[in-house]
Amino acid sequence: MGSLNAAFRAQLVLPEQRQLYDYWLEKSAGRGMPERGDLNPCEIARLLPSISLVDVDHTQGPFKFRLAGTRLRDIFDREITGLCFGDIDWGEKRDYWLSAFNWTAGEGKPTQGVLTGPRLHKEHLVQYWMKLPLGRIGEVGMLLCWDYCQAVADFPAEQAAAG
Repeated sequence: MGSLNAAFRAQLVLPEQRQLYDYWLEKSAGRGMPERGDLNPCEIARLLPSISLVDVDHTQGPFKFRLAGTRLRDIFDREITGLCFGDIDWGEKRDYWLSAFNWTAGEGKPTQGVLTGPRLHKEHLVQYWMKLPLGRIGEVGMLLCWDYCQAVADFPAEQAAAG
């Protein structure tokens, strides 16, 4: 694992994030990123409820949720599979999320973060998130996303003080 990969991994708070990131690195096989076809859902079955696959279309409009895990319904209060980025009510966090998606798609590098109140009427939640690029013919064609929420009351006090 290179120093940049080790530094990114060291920022990951939850074991599931590290598991998915390690899987992504393994499937990259020394390339900048794996392709969608390199992934096998059976190998990460335990993580699937928190995973979404987001198509990146550099010509049509940036992002469409091809698949969204069942836990994402808890965040969005609806099924988002098939929806485009602009179809989702992000509330005041719209620019934050658009920036995260754009940076991962544009740079082809993983991103991650922790956010309180991921969207309107979800101020009681802390969201751990990670976006991993997937290649397609020399560019980012899809994002492998992992999102997990927990109640703010369950958020560790030392992390709340730091972030």
